[in-house]
Amino acid sequence: MFVHLHLHTEYSLLDGACRIRQLLDTAQSRGDRAVAITDHGVMYGAVEFYKEAKKRGIHPVIGCEVYVAQRSRFDKVHELDGEHRHLVLLCENNVGYRNLTELVSRAWTEGFYSKPRVDMELLEQYHEGLIALSACLAGEIPRALTANDYEGAREAALRYESIFGKGNFFLELQDHGIREQKLINPQLIRLSRELDIPLVVTNDCHYITREDHEMHHVLLCIQTNRTIEEKDGLEFGSQEFYFKSEEEMRALFPDLPEAADNTWKIAERCQVEFEFGKTKLPRFEAPEGEGNLAYFRRLCREGLRRRYGDHPSQEIVERLAYEQSVIEQMGYVNYYLIVYDFIHYARNVGIPVGPGRGSGAGSLAAYCLGITSIDPIRYHLLFERFLNPERVSMPDFDVDFSDERRPEMIEYVVRKYGADHVAQIVTFGTMAARGSLRDVGRAMAIPYQVVDSVAKMVPMELNITLNAALERSSELRQRYESDPQIHSLVDMARKVEGMPRNASTHAAGVVITDKPVSYYVPLAKNGDSIVTQYTMTALEELGLLKIDFLGLRNLSVIHDAVEQIRKIRPDFSIESIPKDEPNVYAMMTAGHMEGVFQFESGGMRNVIMQLRPQNMEDLIAVISLYRPGPMQSIPRYIECRHNPSMVRFKHPRLKKILDVTYGCIVYQEQVMQIFRELAGYSLGRADIVRRAMSKKKADVMEREKQIFIHGLTNEKGEVEVEGCIRRGVDEKTAVEIFSEMESFAAYAFNKSHAAAYALVSYQTAWLKCFYPKEYMAALLTSVLDNTNKIVSYIAECTRLGIRVLPPHINQSNLGFAVAGRNIRFGLLAVKNLGRGFLQHIVRDRERDGLFTSFFDFCKREFSELNRRALESLIKCGALDGLDLNRRQMLENAGTVLDFLEDDKRRNVEGQLGFFDLGGSEENKQDFVVPPLPDFSEREKLAYEKEVTGMFLSGHPMASYLDRYEKYGAVHIGDLLEEESTSFRDGEMVTVLGMISSMKMKVTKNGATMAFLLFEDMFGSIEVLVFPSTLNEYGAYLTEGQPIVMKAKLSRREEEDAKLLCESVLPLQEEDSHGGEAQPAKRSSGKRPGLYLKVPSGSSPRYQRACQLLELFEGATPVYIYYNDVRKLFSAPVSMRVSLNDVLLQQLCHVLGNKNVAIVDK
Repeated sequence: MFVHLHLHTEYSLLDGACRIRQLLDTAQSRGDRAVAITDHGVMYGAVEFYKEAKKRGIHPVIGCEVYVAQRSRFDKVHELDGEHRHLVLLCENNVGYRNLTELVSRAWTEGFYSKPRVDMELLEQYHEGLIALSACLAGEIPRALTANDYEGAREAALRYESIFGKGNFFLELQDHGIREQKLINPQLIRLSRELDIPLVVTNDCHYITREDHEMHHVLLCIQTNRTIEEKDGLEFGSQEFYFKSEEEMRALFPDLPEAADNTWKIAERCQVEFEFGKTKLPRFEAPEGEGNLAYFRRLCREGLRRRYGDHPSQEIVERLAYEQSVIEQMGYVNYYLIVYDFIHYARNVGIPVGPGRGSGAGSLAAYCLGITSIDPIRYHLLFERFLNPERVSMPDFDVDFSDERRPEMIEYVVRKYGADHVAQIVTFGTMAARGSLRDVGRAMAIPYQVVDSVAKMVPMELNITLNAALERSSELRQRYESDPQIHSLVDMARKVEGMPRNASTHAAGVVITDKPVSYYVPLAKNGDSIVTQYTMTALEELGLLKIDFLGLRNLSVIHDAVEQIRKIRPDFSIESIPKDEPNVYAMMTAGHMEGVFQFESGGMRNVIMQLRPQNMEDLIAVISLYRPGPMQSIPRYIECRHNPSMVRFKHPRLKKILDVTYGCIVYQEQVMQIFRELAGYSLGRADIVRRAMSKKKADVMEREKQIFIHGLTNEKGEVEVEGCIRRGVDEKTAVEIFSEMESFAAYAFNKSHAAAYALVSYQTAWLKCFYPKEYMAALLTSVLDNTNKIVSYIAECTRLGIRVLPPHINQSNLGFAVAGRNIRFGLLAVKNLGRGFLQHIVRDRERDGLFTSFFDFCKREFSELNRRALESLIKCGALDGLDLNRRQMLENAGTVLDFLEDDKRRNVEGQLGFFDLGGSEENKQDFVVPPLPDFSEREKLAYEKEVTGMFLSGHPMASYLDRYEKYGAVHIGDLLEEESTSFRDGEMVTVLGMISSMKMKVTKNGATMAFLLFEDMFGSIEVLVFPSTLNEYGAYLTEGQPIVMKAKLSRREEEDAKLLCESVLPLQEEDSHGGEAQPAKRSSGKRPGLYLKVPSGSSPRYQRACQLLELFEGATPVYIYYNDVRKLFSAPVSMRVSLNDVLLQQLCHVLGNKNVAIVDK
């Protein structure tokens, strides 16, 4: 027997191309009895490899090809430590596995230097249970032999044998047809004979079949950002790095059969067993020596009284008793207490906690403990969806915290359980259908435009594959079949599709263990985060406690709004608001959803307006339905909601289950209830079937269909499941109901999760409805880093009649804050102002009083102040209302700082200055600012835009808000919503706005196009104006001028949305066109543009005019009349200008007023 002991799966990221399942299918088909996994420096794929191998009856050998540092793992000097020596380590037993995880973990956490590195010290410390192989040409021994250093190789071989022990170190023989291998193989054989170190034959497998070498080359190009056309030595030098058969491997070294035999002997020795399904919870100790079970029961009792009063109904008491019995029986008391503990801590220190998330919100025990805040009884949530005696996998509490304070929660569990007992969790970015096309296209050096056009033919569907895309997109299929280049691109993309592309840190997942995490799983480092090398799914299968600590911005918004409300209503509590307030639902029905959690998008807004919600159940249903798949049921749901007479139930037993959703199956819990009510399933078994339905397991579903209809009897003749027929449901109806559940189960949503999020949504809507100033201020503060969102929310404030006042040094705080009937702009939204500096200003203001003058401010804040920060404060208007205008302050910003610096220096030199004169007025030198006229309003707006990204003292588009409905125009902010399904790629839209900036670019064929930054009151977006459009409408493209534009929306992955301009119309002209946005028409007289009259083409005045035109590049055409030849000429496109007052004044000065004219219609 021969076994491959040196093999790289897809988890040797963008290098290994042996997909685990395909690899093991190949091994199984040819009768291989064992295979090893030895990825580069990582063990990412170990659990998956183990499970898939066992499933196929193949013996898995767990290992890793580690990198060994030249010196210590702590040495990181490029000239001395740039070489990484490979070494293959295989786990002989579970002790070896634990030692390998420790080695790999420390390589990442201590030895990382371009690669994760171990050193001799670590190998000596953690060698037990490991078998080592000398590796490929990059191993220490092959490197020495390649350098003709036989003695060095001999010394290294003896060192490794000394570390791992006799019989635990092997010299690898490889032959991939590479010259260096053929040179050193005789030396390796000589070493083996001289030192009595056994040989082993391996192939450095990086792909499965010889034909895959091209795909492997493409992967390497994706990794290094190169193309297959570059001759850069990325190829491995041969096509032999594939998963060869035993015959091929033995043929490489026919005279050394024992070297091939040794592979099987090693594999037989490697007996690692993973333990699945056994829960390994961290230790929890109840306070004051109370037993954990008694503590849990006491907390449940106290919570029951707190939630439902001293006399809860019998139904609730029985439900809690049932849940407690299941929790205790299944061994999850400690789990509940661990989650209770950190949520209790969060509430005690004022960290906002969400009402619940996921199926855990269905647990009454969790509600009583305060883990969740939504009543499972009121909203008919099922405990069994979360936990039931028949559930095999561990339940999962996911918890939302304020996004601003989430790190504090991770710090808490680190303090409580120990830093080495807590780690974040790895996740992998994979090459999806469109992404794989783009990656492969770059690697194959196919022009971007070609690749982009093909990628956009892939339907925008969740988890779509290229095979599915070829079936569903006739356009893609036609290109694939007719264009050889596209055929090659798609075929290659299919080969890499789904492979992991990069490792990153899961946004929320944290694992907590009883022993150090590296005892169970290997660790890696992503940036500063220590992460497990196994994914969330693998950790759950290994029985480790995984908790999602999620950061939810809206919890911070609610908390901040409540804090502001308590300034006027100290007893206010968000938990006590009524859940059935008609005004809130009326506001939502009117479509005023900006800032309301979950319902902000245009599509969701439309659904809510059609539905006209009246209660929480409506909101829960919409959250569940507004997703790909169930979205098609929305019209039926809305129709039945408004016309109850249209509601139909296939059987009377369905009424009490589906009545709340008007006859539609919306929730996973309803599927479970139907199984229980109609066929007599236990809820535990019903949940298992629901899971099988969602995963579309055909064999399981066919069997369950028969049980659902006819029931199930065990070997003793006892009825385990009654079935529909026994319960009075005829077979035809039962089949119809099962089919409906089967088709919908894949999309049905978890009601517990939807209910928790609907509660947060309602709370945000209620706050906006009754405390709009407080809520909008908190909302604005939450998006300080998103200018488009700030702009959009300020526009909503305008609609609500709330003024957002400009920043003011004596009134603004760091965030947005309520100021009387208005909101004051937050200073953190201004560029170049750090949080520490602003906190210093606020503290100084509170301690020493308001700033009285420009100089007073500069003097008091001088120790923290720099020129950029001062200029930003001036430009945004924060220093208005002191004693100087903006021009005076800006032109003297540097001077005042120099003055104060000189004064400080004089003080250091022993002279008296401002900083120590106290109240002695007579000795003070005055800082005098001469009078200057203030900036124009236009200049002020420009400066405000520069430092805040928006206009503060007014918006040029404010007077056009009433035109949106007339034009059918959309808000730019809506176009930029990444999650929006309302606007598709290629869709024509109409927008109103103004050009903030414009750049011209000459294309390859000599034509000129324009790139615009276009904005309205709700956001800004890039617009491309192609040459033909620019030629026709360029006269209307002037910075700062309001226009209406028709454009095509362009959406691409990983890029912001853009617009492709089709036509333009000046907004002031709309009345002559009946309010319709139409292409601009040239008048019967002169064409629009700038007209100049000059003496001749050689005159100095003409030359000076041309120099001015070059300074103001833009889109307005220029026409020049030459007096000497008496002819009017159109100037070249390169001379087009951006019209402004400065340009016109200068042209008039050079040419004379009568020789400069503008034709705008």
